[in-house]
Amino acid sequence: MINPEMNGYYSNPNNSIYMQAYQQSAAQPYETAYTNNMINPYSEDYMQQEEEWEREGLLDPLWEKQQRKTFTAWCNSHLRKAGTQIEEINDDFRNGLKLMLLLEVISSEQLPKPDRGKMRFHKIANVNKALDFIQSKGVKLVSIGAEEIVDGNLKMTLGMIWTIILRFAIQDISVEEMSAKEGLLLWCQRKTQPYKNVNVQNFNMSFKDGLAFCALIHRHRPDLIDYDKLNKDEPLKNLNLAFDIAEKHLDIPKMLDAEEIIHSAKPDEKSIMTYVSSYYHAFAGAQKAETAANRICKVLKVNQENERLMEEYERLASDLLEWIRRTTPWLENRTTDNTLPGTQKKLSEFRDYRRVHKPPRLEQKAKLETDFNTLQTKLRLSNRPAYMPSEGKLVSDITNAWKGLEFAERGFEEWLLSELMRLERLDHLAKKFKHKCDIHESWANGKEDLLEAQDFKRCKLNDLKALIKKHEAFESDLAAHQDRVEQIAAIAQELNALDYHDSASVNARCERICRNWDLLGSLTSKRRVALEEAERILEHVDSLFLEYAKRAAPYNNWLDGAREDLVDMFIVHSVDEIQGLIGAHEQFKATLPEADKEFNSINALAQEAHHLCQQHGLQLGENPYTTIQPGELQSKWYEVQHLVPHRDQTLQKEMNKQKQNDSLRILFAQKANVVGPWIERQHDQIASVTVNMQGGLEAQLQRLKTMEQSLAQYKPNIDELENINKEIQEAMIFENRHTGYTMETIRVGWEQLGVSLTRNINEVENQILTRDSKGITEEQMNEFRMSFNHFDKSRTRRLEPKEFRSCLISLGYNIRDDKQGDADFQRIMSIVDPNNTGYITFDSFMDFMTRDASDQDTADQIIQSFRVLANNKPFITADILRSELPPDQAQYCIQRMQPYRGPDAVHGALDYTSFSTALYGESDL
Repeated sequence: MINPEMNGYYSNPNNSIYMQAYQQSAAQPYETAYTNNMINPYSEDYMQQEEEWEREGLLDPLWEKQQRKTFTAWCNSHLRKAGTQIEEINDDFRNGLKLMLLLEVISSEQLPKPDRGKMRFHKIANVNKALDFIQSKGVKLVSIGAEEIVDGNLKMTLGMIWTIILRFAIQDISVEEMSAKEGLLLWCQRKTQPYKNVNVQNFNMSFKDGLAFCALIHRHRPDLIDYDKLNKDEPLKNLNLAFDIAEKHLDIPKMLDAEEIIHSAKPDEKSIMTYVSSYYHAFAGAQKAETAANRICKVLKVNQENERLMEEYERLASDLLEWIRRTTPWLENRTTDNTLPGTQKKLSEFRDYRRVHKPPRLEQKAKLETDFNTLQTKLRLSNRPAYMPSEGKLVSDITNAWKGLEFAERGFEEWLLSELMRLERLDHLAKKFKHKCDIHESWANGKEDLLEAQDFKRCKLNDLKALIKKHEAFESDLAAHQDRVEQIAAIAQELNALDYHDSASVNARCERICRNWDLLGSLTSKRRVALEEAERILEHVDSLFLEYAKRAAPYNNWLDGAREDLVDMFIVHSVDEIQGLIGAHEQFKATLPEADKEFNSINALAQEAHHLCQQHGLQLGENPYTTIQPGELQSKWYEVQHLVPHRDQTLQKEMNKQKQNDSLRILFAQKANVVGPWIERQHDQIASVTVNMQGGLEAQLQRLKTMEQSLAQYKPNIDELENINKEIQEAMIFENRHTGYTMETIRVGWEQLGVSLTRNINEVENQILTRDSKGITEEQMNEFRMSFNHFDKSRTRRLEPKEFRSCLISLGYNIRDDKQGDADFQRIMSIVDPNNTGYITFDSFMDFMTRDASDQDTADQIIQSFRVLANNKPFITADILRSELPPDQAQYCIQRMQPYRGPDAVHGALDYTSFSTALYGESDL
């Protein structure tokens, strides 16, 4: 059976040298023309020998019998497609109807409508239509007329059929620039060359033992014949085996008779050629189907891999964008619970984010960019349209989202540290407020009752005078405490200004103290009026007690202030600040001798009063002018003397702490001043590597890989610096005058270094992939890269349209400075910048410069391959796909092909044309 693939082969209008030889000899008697029309490409001796066999064959009717049987079988192999056949080749073609039908089947063309009459002229007319069709295909028929065919001339009929076989079955066979007979013979020699006892030199004696037929079948279908069991001495068995297998498994009708071939001195060459050409077409069709299936598998495999990469990109992009969406509001939230522990916890969470959560996401972002570039490169190299991610998942969208994350992150740590300072200040002020309130409330306790007392009405003059003096002393004490009350109010105001979390209780206590203070002032005034009223009656002054009270009160206030200052809490952040406190303390210590002198003087007053009472036998009572007893002053003075050395120790301890903090600053500065310049040098080295093309792309890639290894080896230095920075923050150190680098600048430089190195490695790998896929030389790549780098003044790895135009002109492109030149340049821009980004990347530039250097599949090639599998039909079925393609790729096609809607559609027909076109255009595949 002739494969439908050969329909186009049968209709080729070219003429072969065999047909020309046949036509040139056609004017001779048929026997001579019929036997002398072949040209042997091997040797003149062989040709002379063949001609001698031909002349002897003219007398041997066996050749005619072989041709008659072979040509009849050949015609029937085609006529059965139309549901008919012939019995006698010289009789059944006489009316011209089956002859026209045969030509329509083998050419796939429509002949003129035949005459249906049975008269002789009707038959001649039909045969002439067939002969005219043969001549329209470039075949000149000489000495073969319609009358001879109608009259049943066997030799002329065989000659006509042989002409048709040559034209439609043998002429277009082409093997290694040889065609027709030479091509068919060379094909047989190539296919049978490995087989023993087979030496094909012609189309008669070389096939007589049957081994050549068996070798051809075994070469293409080794499952049908066990060639090693064949015997050269059994030609009949070999021939029948080949004929039976060809008829049963290859759909090649039995055109030859094994016994006739064996008994012929020289088998008929035309019969052998006709039968062998059926082998050629049968196996050639199968090979084309296999080639078509392989091409489809290759294209589908590329498409499946690209779809997998697209799905992976979508998944990673969605995951990263979701993480950014969740994290950004947390960074943008610049509020705390206004407590020191809560803010410290938030700082710890931020450290975890920077060191644990963000680095893997940064690597994920770099991988997304790398995978996206690789996918676009593969799509360009496989002639596929560029991949456009889902809405909101472009690389630019991810970059913008990442910038938004870093914008929210910027200053977050500084804000937290400043918040810690504020809360620490608040905590200090709250403790100081409580301490001063406790002192004041302790002092004010009972004062209200004392001022409201009516004891002066029951006192004698001396007692009254004592009460008056006592009240004056209290007024002095009240005035001295005015400063403390103002300090309490100022501290409360500062706590409110700094948004202290327990401002309500602070304000309530401060208000209570102020109300009490106002009440004390009012009560003091009222008592003074009452005492002055009673003074006119009672007057007695004990000058000694009075003097004591006047001097003891301020001294007592000074002692209270000194004790308060000596236990006062402080907060400093530098050695200079603690030195200032130490200097102030030294100045205070310098006043102690004078204070000791005053203490002795006041104490002498009390001792003198006691001595006078003893001297005059008086009972010494309590000093009526003051509640300050000498023992109390003495106790407070001794306490002050004890607190001074304790204050010395506290200040010295803080001095040591600040010195240790300064050591941490210096340690961090020493490390940062090494790491910072190292990172800057690495940035410069990356820029140098990308510009320096010495050694080619592989050498450039190797240098970048070496830098990547160095980067990984240098990571412990960053970790060490992070640990030092952690100690500094835990020590509440907020500034460092020993270096201009901060941990934030080091982190940013380190992260940018890693991203830059990864991006440059990916660009070089894509350049190598483009170079190898396009088949261009290293010199061409260097020329393109040098031109690109020359015009890339900003070193952004992309060109503006104006820079790109200048680059093309420098490379020899003739872009005129007029409207036509602008139109040409816009056409080029639509190729290199299909998404209208406004710039041209290096990959797009290289792809444009090397666009003609690769062998790429096209949609037409895939459509033609599917047409081969579909037996030249405009549709294909699922069964054919499963039989010709691997299971997974067959299922891939079945799921994506649309139903075929043509008028000749059958059940389950699939449209492979739209499917193939979609592989190379905009689609949802």
